Amino acid sequence: MVKSTLPSKPLNILGINAPLLDYTTCLSLFTIWVKKREKHQVCIANVHTVVESQFDTTLKAINNKSLVTLDGLPLVWYAKAVLKAPIKERVCGPELMLRALDHGREHGWKHFFLGGTEEVLKDLVTEMELRYPGVNIVGWHSPPFRPLSKTEDTQLVRLINTQRPDFLWVGLGAPKQEKWIASHLHRVKATVQLGVGAAFDFHSGHVKRAPEWMQKRGLEWFYRILQDRRLLKRYCVTNPIFVLCFFRDLINIRLLKRNP
Repeated sequence: MVKSTLPSKPLNILGINAPLLDYTTCLSLFTIWVKKREKHQVCIANVHTVVESQFDTTLKAINNKSLVTLDGLPLVWYAKAVLKAPIKERVCGPELMLRALDHGREHGWKHFFLGGTEEVLKDLVTEMELRYPGVNIVGWHSPPFRPLSKTEDTQLVRLINTQRPDFLWVGLGAPKQEKWIASHLHRVKATVQLGVGAAFDFHSGHVKRAPEWMQKRGLEWFYRILQDRRLLKRYCVTNPIFVLCFFRDLINIRLLKRNP
């Protein structure tokens, strides 16, 4: 990542470096990158991925080589309470995706969607073209739910590169999507490559997103568990670990004045 384009010195949140960002700043960075044709990975960090990075050194390294946005509201609370950071808002994947699709219409940005089922992708493209007339979606692909063979992987990269998108939106779930992007960044000819988790399901209308009042109170994870019980194990493991780390750092850094 080009450090000279960062708006601030990154915050250190449990070993993950995240600059102070808002949606406007992200779009400004994207505009610079697309004009210069500089490839970048963007990691949308939430409690799950930050905690996973404590045990997965590969994921942690990927985050710290990328532009990290604070998706989870608890991460914003950590930044404010522990680090006293003047953070304005969280930057979540689904909303960032919508804003980039909208903003990119006047710049001619080209988009490619990777992930989800064929039905989800078709509905996603239809919905985005209705919502943002003139948006340039140049392709999409639904990969199988298994590791790709070398031949399949080569064909997928060729499919994406043929369309030469400016943005590659990957919805494979974390941390699979982050690791896929990192391992293909040098081969895929897309300037901005982002993992956006469940954004495809939300924006296609296949999964209802949490009510706004729950999002503003950091309860979106609970709403998702009610929709998909498979997520129960993830949140029951990572959320308590984050809470413990939060209060540990709050005591050490704010009360005992120890360096993070």
